[in-house]
Amino acid sequence: MNNFPRYMNLGQACKYLNVKSRNTLNNYISKGLPIVVINGTKRIDQLDADKFMQAHKK
Repeated sequence: MNNFPRYMNLGQACKYLNVKSRNTLNNYISKGLPIVVINGTKRIDQLDADKFMQAHKK
């Protein structure tokens, strides 16, 4: 069962994507992982995270 909210903060997104470093997450963002920013609050949509990972499958 998925215990993460649909729109995750960056710490939750790291856990969801199983990355240990915020730098790695920032690297994913620089490579096209969409991020939602509202009044300085950053969120990542689970659906976008899943699409990003699927697009980088080899």
